[in-house]
Amino acid sequence: MEFAVNVPLNTVSFGQVSTAILREMKKKGHNPAIFPIGNTVDLSSQKDDRDFVQWVTEGVNKSLNTHDRDTPIFKLWHINGSLESFSKNQFLFSFYELDQPTKEEINIVKNNAGVAFSSKESEDVYKLFGANNVCTIPLGFDNYNFHRTNKKYFSDERITFNVVGKFEKRKHHQKMIQAWIKRFGNQKEYFLQAAIYNSFVSEEDNQKITAAMTQGQKFFNVNFFGYMTKNTLYNDFLNSGDVILGMSGGEGWALPEFQSVAMGKHAVILNASAYKEWANEGNSVLVNPSGKIPVYDNMFFKEGTPYNQGNIYDFNEDEFISACEEVIEKVKANRINEEGLLLQEKFTYEKTTDSILEKMQEIE
Repeated sequence: MEFAVNVPLNTVSFGQVSTAILREMKKKGHNPAIFPIGNTVDLSSQKDDRDFVQWVTEGVNKSLNTHDRDTPIFKLWHINGSLESFSKNQFLFSFYELDQPTKEEINIVKNNAGVAFSSKESEDVYKLFGANNVCTIPLGFDNYNFHRTNKKYFSDERITFNVVGKFEKRKHHQKMIQAWIKRFGNQKEYFLQAAIYNSFVSEEDNQKITAAMTQGQKFFNVNFFGYMTKNTLYNDFLNSGDVILGMSGGEGWALPEFQSVAMGKHAVILNASAYKEWANEGNSVLVNPSGKIPVYDNMFFKEGTPYNQGNIYDFNEDEFISACEEVIEKVKANRINEEGLLLQEKFTYEKTTDSILEKMQEIE
């Protein structure tokens, strides 16, 4: 099957997913024309792979002089920006985290030949609003960049909790960290590592964010990390924790939490949105949502705009802390989450890519 590709090739989560899918397309012998979103290619976060870089470069170089608009195209991008297309037949892969798609978002989805979301909840929301060209395709474990290191990171027997993802209201970072500090702050048996640096705001704003987390107090067992530019470094960070905390009010997949659990880390996870695609009672301690609240933060989500409108899930702090106490006992019983390791086999990027190509054949 001949097709083209229009994806971001950068260091953030969209770029990580795009790169993983392209690796599988290369393995399968495909040589598509590649249109990088933003007209830039930045694979600096990846391990060195000259053969793959050359394959990407060749795909980019041939795109403008070989591509025909009758050739179907695979696009991975935000709904906002996906009405535009290099092809008459575009198959879009996107992520949706809220519950009230706007007229603009619904129209864009309907005007693609097909749209895949990574969660059934997102698919159901759009079908409820009349977009019947949608489906669910799960993401996979990135075994090129992530793996267990089996290092001993600390000389004592502390239990380390990791918090991940760029800081924003949607992910409930402040509520989660402050609740954890209230219960475990300055207790030497437990440590919290927060990799919540937001590269979309200034260094000064990031410092203000971390200061707000601790309300000006000092806690020897709470550590905030800067931006990690390499996947090898991020892999080391994820491996250094015993527990991953994932309490975001709305997720498209939650890559760092998923990679952590798949590498055998224990987890406290909000039982909502895309978390439900891979987190269950066997591999995580689940916290049921307490209801919903508006998402608006005047940063990424602004009320009244044509995109990103609606609500996110909330949670009860006492139930979250109870789940943290429960997961501590699981760590004490076995540092390795054996059920979590099974996710590496259940969810692979080979399966993700196969599903994408099957759907694209249907729209030809």
